[in-house]
Amino acid sequence: MKIKRAYAPVEDTDGYRILVDRLWPRGISKDKAKIDLWLKSVAPSNDLRKWFGHDPERFPEFSKRYQAELEESGALDELRSAIKDHPNATLLFAAHDEEHNNAVVLQHLLETK
Repeated sequence: MKIKRAYAPVEDTDGYRILVDRLWPRGISKDKAKIDLWLKSVAPSNDLRKWFGHDPERFPEFSKRYQAELEESGALDELRSAIKDHPNATLLFAAHDEEHNNAVVLQHLLETK
């Protein structure tokens, strides 16, 4: 499972491209983004996203809270179902920080559970 910024160039190796943010990335047309699936349900809640504010110091707590949200909502199962038929998939995110974002958490959960 790969992750990359939605703003990065589309590559053939991306495979099935899944946007995992609640908000559409600013300044990118749907044509240019080449998104196969926009899975808003797997994104963090607005309250959690605003609390986190992409502060790296809050990332460990964000990860715990986000995982709890995913477990409660069943959204992670929805994502697993979506990628089951697409073994070559890429999770896309809009955040500037490539190490501290929801796609990193999702990647970790998909690879470990």
